[in-house]
Amino acid sequence: MEEARDSRKNVLKETADRLTRFSHEELKDKSDLVEEKLFTFANFIEAHHALFYLQRNSEMPTENIIRKSLEMKKGVVLPAFSESKHSIQLFCITDFDNDLIMGDFNVLEPDPETCKKISLEEIDIAVIPGLAFDEKGGRIGFGEGFYNRLILRLPETTRKVAIAYEEQIADQIEMESRKYNIDIIITDKRIIYKI
Repeated sequence: MEEARDSRKNVLKETADRLTRFSHEELKDKSDLVEEKLFTFANFIEAHHALFYLQRNSEMPTENIIRKSLEMKKGVVLPAFSESKHSIQLFCITDFDNDLIMGDFNVLEPDPETCKKISLEEIDIAVIPGLAFDEKGGRIGFGEGFYNRLILRLPETTRKVAIAYEEQIADQIEMESRKYNIDIIITDKRIIYKI
């Protein structure tokens, strides 16, 4: 267990080192390439409801993707986290500027008073955040376990997708279990299907 934790720390350090080599403008260009690939990705095009996250730290930014998805009249679903219950609730938003409030983790979340609650079964594609990934679908998140639990609960038919900079792809990530894997990773350079 300790060895796996040290391995994940090393992967995160290497990933952060690779990303610091890029300017803000270069990272924006890379993000634009990822967005372009996502919007032409068949599973995304066909999806009625897409689950997204709002960026924290060095995750791929999603605000622009969410705004464009809303313009396309896609069902945009965002999580609301409950620190006390250590759980996620999902809500559909229709207006990025008016439907979000500051949540428990100092991240914008859907306002449960004004947004419609959505069930897991309604999610066609889930864009799952992470700090690093491997080609087998392994991921390193923030360590709270919210998304690991969510991945387990999503229907098998829901595509679990990560968007990432190519520099966030590691050779291998030590995972407690591969049941937390994602299906597909879209980077600025390629689309990786879990092998």
